Amino acid sequence: MLKPKTKSQTTTMFAWALIAPAAMVMFWIVLWPLYETFRLSFTNSNLGTLMGGADFIGWENYEKAIGGRKFPAIVTRTFYWMFLSVGFKMILGLIGATLLASNIRGRGLMRALVMPPWIVPIAIGCFGWVWLYNGHFGLLSNFIEMVGITDGPFSFLAYKQSAFYSAVVTDVWIGTPMVTLFFLAAMQGVPKDLYEAAYVDGASRWYRFRRITLPQIMPTIVSMALLSAIWTFNSFEIIWILTEGGPRGATTTLIIDTFKTAIFNYKFGAGATRAVLVVLILGVFSVLYLTVLGRLSKKYGYGGVQK
Repeated sequence: MLKPKTKSQTTTMFAWALIAPAAMVMFWIVLWPLYETFRLSFTNSNLGTLMGGADFIGWENYEKAIGGRKFPAIVTRTFYWMFLSVGFKMILGLIGATLLASNIRGRGLMRALVMPPWIVPIAIGCFGWVWLYNGHFGLLSNFIEMVGITDGPFSFLAYKQSAFYSAVVTDVWIGTPMVTLFFLAAMQGVPKDLYEAAYVDGASRWYRFRRITLPQIMPTIVSMALLSAIWTFNSFEIIWILTEGGPRGATTTLIIDTFKTAIFNYKFGAGATRAVLVVLILGVFSVLYLTVLGRLSKKYGYGGVQK
């Protein structure tokens, strides 16, 4: 065995020895499934080829997926679902964090009450919303019927538009607490002397929020928006528990379509193709998002106090 000749080489070998176990775990958990998914996307793997082996078919799966009649609508619906849900999460999270950071009575209780939607398992929370949306014994249906909005029971998950927006409301309810807590932590890290100096100069609350708070927490907003967008884009449990992609495909996103293709229809190669497309779409979106936000940050001076 070669022995290290210098202290630097010794340090390097010791560092590699420390990260080797974690690197091996990452390889088997992350890199290998990615490689296998990419490989399957070029085959006709399905339930019938499990024993005999799948054949290599080149770009046929990609041509069928991208050229499919429903694919553009599914992609558009997925991005609409993502932008709508993330937008509400950011707005409500910013409002909630501002209220929780202010010196008001019952602030501790309010901070505790904001946690349950995030703490409760997603499946349990979604089943609760399924009960609320039920047209026969759901509270929401009974309420809108009682106030005269509808003439009878209304099942929110039985119609295309109401089912889609009901899924958005559920996703916002689940995701907003996390965004709120992240924004609250960022706000608490803003130096107090900035507010004190602005207050002495006669700055209003809105001016202090717009010129001090927002620029100081902008890195957190950017990071949280990107992470929330990726999580929402890949969201599966909420839509599946509420509607399973229905009614008539109204809530079918790319993730739901991938699951149905690979698991329900046993078309593993076609499902792997859709999974690869999801990775590529998210990768391009992330690069564009960070590029645009980086330019805006330089132009408007986010990350520092605006004058």
